[in-house]
Amino acid sequence: MSLRLHGDALARPGMLDFAVNVWPGQRPPALEAALAEALEHGGNYPDEREARNAIAARHGRRPEEVLLTNGACEAFWLLSQALRPKTAAVVHPSFSEPEVALRSTGCQTFHVFREPLHWRLAGAALPNDVECVVLANPNNPTGNLESPATLRALARERRLLVLDESFIDFVPAADASLAGDRDIPGLVVVRSLTKLWSLAGIRAGYLLASANLVATLAANRQPWSVNGLACAALATCASDRETPARVAAEVAAARAELTGALAQLPGIRVWSSAANFVLARVADGPTLVADLAQRGIAVRPAASFPGLDEHFIRVAVRTHDDNAVLIEALTELLC
Repeated sequence: MSLRLHGDALARPGMLDFAVNVWPGQRPPALEAALAEALEHGGNYPDEREARNAIAARHGRRPEEVLLTNGACEAFWLLSQALRPKTAAVVHPSFSEPEVALRSTGCQTFHVFREPLHWRLAGAALPNDVECVVLANPNNPTGNLESPATLRALARERRLLVLDESFIDFVPAADASLAGDRDIPGLVVVRSLTKLWSLAGIRAGYLLASANLVATLAANRQPWSVNGLACAALATCASDRETPARVAAEVAAARAELTGALAQLPGIRVWSSAANFVLARVADGPTLVADLAQRGIAVRPAASFPGLDEHFIRVAVRTHDDNAVLIEALTELLC
């Protein structure tokens, strides 16, 4: 299966979408107001300064250590195109776009696989001499969360350590993120507003790195790559601490309910998760995915993630009512 398969290609209009990991909750009024105001000023070129300053303040960084990006994906492509590492280790199973970006420049990529019992990184054979290491925390699609100590141990002098924290806002522990850590050599932290803030179409993301690295990346990107709506969203969300805490609690409750219900069904193994999705193993993934689609429900087949096969599916966490529809359909199909 192609590395470029993403969940948004799997849900037809009108389907109940468990394939895309975007929380379906209501955006806060302040964010809606900021987007509306930005649209009123759509005739102006985007100005990144307010957003960059707000993000720097949130993470205890200098503005020179922040680079806004057109979603998290632009960060991976920009890193690959501007820095062109010759070798990279990509920790799998995981979001595949960083590997696609690295390969586009001729980088030799090595797969490092998590152990399949709990999907932990401990014990994985990571090459010592690679120029770049890429991994996600929490990891997509397995949902597991690595400790900061485990992640710091991957850093080396003259090595780029790219950490995708697109789902970290679902983790209530303040010390789970490395976004504020300025002392890890070569660290690049990538963040996104897509998931928790329900802003997939706005393409709002950013990365945090040393000022020198940010300057190099900024010099190699096209001008105005981050639009005015995204700038407004980034500035507003960086200053909002209440919404992430509230949504993380809502997701945790819905996730516990969903995981518990899935675990009761015959033929399904489900793993615990720190994000707004869960990974499950079923007896016949292709048939189950097709049968759910016939009932108007989309889930994500996971065979395109290196290290997984057709028996794995990824299921987004949605609201109580939506989750109940999925469980009812699965009960009819499996029981």
